[in-house]
Amino acid sequence: MATVGQWVQGARLRTLPMAVAPVVIGTAAAFEVDGRFHWVRALLAAFVALMLQIGVNYSNDYSDGIRGTDDHRVGPLRLTASGAAPAVQVKFAAFACFGLAAIAGALLVWVSQAWPLLLVGAAAVVAAWGYTGGKNPYGYLGLGDLFVFLFFGLAATLGTTFTQVLELTGPAWIGAIGSGLIAAALLMANNVRDIPTDRQAGKMTLAVRLGDEWARASYVLMIALALLLPVLLVGSHPWLLLVALAAPLCIGPSLTMMRAGHEPGAARSALIPVLKQTGIISLAYAGLFAVGMVISVSLGSL
Repeated sequence: MATVGQWVQGARLRTLPMAVAPVVIGTAAAFEVDGRFHWVRALLAAFVALMLQIGVNYSNDYSDGIRGTDDHRVGPLRLTASGAAPAVQVKFAAFACFGLAAIAGALLVWVSQAWPLLLVGAAAVVAAWGYTGGKNPYGYLGLGDLFVFLFFGLAATLGTTFTQVLELTGPAWIGAIGSGLIAAALLMANNVRDIPTDRQAGKMTLAVRLGDEWARASYVLMIALALLLPVLLVGSHPWLLLVALAAPLCIGPSLTMMRAGHEPGAARSALIPVLKQTGIISLAYAGLFAVGMVISVSLGSL
């Protein structure tokens, strides 16, 4: 029987900033439209995103565990592969999270009257399970990064904005792309660490397909592009340049990605801290983007 601490480890707290960041950005983008914050809708959106992220983590733990993909994985505890929890319990935990996300999402749609998002929510749940679950998981085909970008970038950010003001803005799109790139970068860091074991298990992630060198470079490219995107809006939102303050946080993990565990036989565990560091980048990016939006809008209305 797994302990509470082990279930918390299985939830992979390092990945949770990827759920919160797009909600922060989407809420700040909505502020531009009517000059106020919709706290209840924002909190509901955050809860949906968190439950989906934790559900994906448990689902991945279950599916990779029963396939044997995690038998020799380097990194945090895996409940199923380690035997800490029966596979059926991990599967139940995943579906419980998906169910809670669905209930909160339906409530958010009802409150906002943004009915088309019911389809987006249903697609998000299906995608969350299909990442490593089912007969043909798309995560094993190298499509996980694309789906992370779409759902934890575009869908989460734009959905947050739309449920608050029923329209989408330029900053919402830029912020959505930026947060999606950082989320995809975090997944890339995770998968670069696992290239040897994933290749052996037949899990052909994008990192495996690109190869070690290009996969590492893609992490740096995605982070850099996310930081540069707000420049497109400085004419109308000059305070978005605050996002550049997150740049120093990106140097360490980028250097680690390019150097650590690089040599044949080197310990891939050296890449583990990059996951937490990328989560911090995500939160800093979202916070600075939000502050920049609020200041730009507030000063522009004077």
